Amino acid sequence: MKENKKKQIKIELKEEVAQGHYVNLPIVGFSQAEFILDFIKVIPGISKADVKSRMIMSPMHTKNLLLLLNAKLKEYEKKFGKIQSPKKEIESQNIKLPDDVLPN
Repeated sequence: MKENKKKQIKIELKEEVAQGHYVNLPIVGFSQAEFILDFIKVIPGISKADVKSRMIMSPMHTKNLLLLLNAKLKEYEKKFGKIQSPKKEIESQNIKLPDDVLPN
């Protein structure tokens, strides 16, 4: 009988990545093949904002991210209390990404 051995992946966190970026505006776009997640820092009173990071993920990995975030939010709220939701529901942002920025 075969043993089910889990392979371990060594994850390296480089110093420049470990610093992270503060972002307060996520924008999500998608094509049939992938989801594009842009993370933006908006500063009040300034009319321009830069994308600090872009992640491109398959639909399956995006779904896994959603499940993981939901689980972590539940853990957080259990430990620190309920997070107050925005008063207004978030509507889908109808932002059309130019075709030349989409990978597929």
